[in-house]
This record gives sequence, C-alpha cells and structure tokens, in this order.
Amino acid sequence: MSGKWGIGIPDTEFIRGKVPMTKQEIRILTIAKAGIRPGDMVLDVGAGTGSLSCEAAMQAAGGGGMVYAIERNPEGIGLIAANAEKFGLDNIQIIHAEAPAGMEGLPKLDVVLIGGSGKRLEPILDRAGELLKTGGRIVLNCITVQTLMQCLNYMRASELYKYETVQVQVNRWEQVGSYDMAKAANPIFIVACEKIK
Repeated sequence: MSGKWGIGIPDTEFIRGKVPMTKQEIRILTIAKAGIRPGDMVLDVGAGTGSLSCEAAMQAAGGGGMVYAIERNPEGIGLIAANAEKFGLDNIQIIHAEAPAGMEGLPKLDVVLIGGSGKRLEPILDRAGELLKTGGRIVLNCITVQTLMQCLNYMRASELYKYETVQVQVNRWEQVGSYDMAKAANPIFIVACEKIK
C-alpha cells in the first residue's frame, strides 16, 4: 500500500484523532525540500499523527533507510503507530519524548524535519546540527511569526547552514449552495536549510 500515491497521500487516508496534522499540500512541499533518498536516516520532530513520518518513510525505504519519529503526546504516539501499520511501513521508529530529549543515541542523520518544537527550537537545532551529516538538510514548518524569526535568527548566526524560506498559503474551495467559496488554511513558512560544513 505504501507505493500507491508517491508523494502526497490524501489527508482522508490518515487516522487522525484530535492531534494536529500537516496537510497534504504542505507535506508535498516539505518532502520535496527535504530531498529524501532511499537509505536516508530521517528525524521527524513533533511528529503528531505521523503524516510526515509516513511520507518520509516511503521515500527513505530501501537501503536500510529509517525515520525516527519523536512525539510527546501519548495520543500522537498511538496515531503514528496506527498510520505506519496502515501504510505497511516498518521503517519508522517511534520515540515518546519531548525533543531535544529522545534525540540521544540516534545515528548520523541525512534529514531533520521539524513540525513542532514546543518552545525548545534552539536546543533542538543545536542537537540536530550535531547529528546532521555535512550536506544534510533541516526542513522546518513554522506556523507562527515568532517561530519563523527564531529559526531565521538561529540560521543567520550560524556558519553551518545556507537556507531558503517560502511562505505557503493554501485555499480550499467549497461549494456553498450555488456558489464556490474559498476557505483559507493557515499560512505556513517552510524554512529549508542545508548543512554546508
């Protein structure tokens, strides 16, 4: 079942519960920016329902590729496991912790995805930088301007990374009577960083 969609599994396919989920359009861009290859070691921080973990695991499959999904919410832990099972993914290792806790003992990483940082972004980035291989990538999805600025200030002050930032605004159109109306989703800032030394 894991090869059915390529990148961009429909949102309706995920088991969701009450845990926030990265929506399909944002997942597609995040995975594209991450450039995950078969055999890559990937960390997903603040994995939520595991939607990004599942997409990443499909890209990393083969050659021993693995996704380490860190999530602090017990409901999220269950949802990650349920979604991994639904899509037949055996290369997701779930870590119940609040990052940067849970990042100890991980192997060298090719990609770090950060969707939730729980106000611990700087120590998470510090630890991610220690684990990330040269040429590896960090991709952050920032919902708030404060998180975006914290991320950009960190990257500007570091000599380890080059980065790019895009803002994404997705509108879904819904039929309301005889009209089609736009229903805006929250804008997301995607910061894609490459470790250059």
